[in-house]
Amino acid sequence: MRRYMIVANQTLGGDELLEVVRDRMQAGPCSFWVLVPATPVRDLAPNIIPMPVMGGVPRLPEVPGEGRRVAETKLQAELKRLRDAGATVDGEVGDPDPVHAVAATVATKHFDEIIVLTLPTHLSRWLHQDLPRRLQHRFHVPVTHVATAE
Repeated sequence: MRRYMIVANQTLGGDELLEVVRDRMQAGPCSFWVLVPATPVRDLAPNIIPMPVMGGVPRLPEVPGEGRRVAETKLQAELKRLRDAGATVDGEVGDPDPVHAVAATVATKHFDEIIVLTLPTHLSRWLHQDLPRRLQHRFHVPVTHVATAE
């Protein structure tokens, strides 16, 4: 049985992820682990969560633990959606830094592939940080990058 880690946050709930999961399921027996880094709310893309404008600069007040609460809500909704699609899936909310989140997970679990879902290039902090390449280089596991349409 092949095991896949899905690393995503703002991109959860999209058709792109469902398509990737279905493709992997058609290839043979598999299971999925959804890892949702607890991105601070202030770092979410402005078109994903409405942001009030103060002094002309988009800002959100930092509420302790809000990023983790948002991530947990997204995780639970995605687990239900993927299970409804027939996937064997579980997951967790991880460290806000996606590299640290993946490191903590691979310390206790083995994966055959890491699937990273990002926003489009012009919006994605993870792509600007070269996350897919960094994960492949550090963990020596094939990494598939999937960008959403927006």
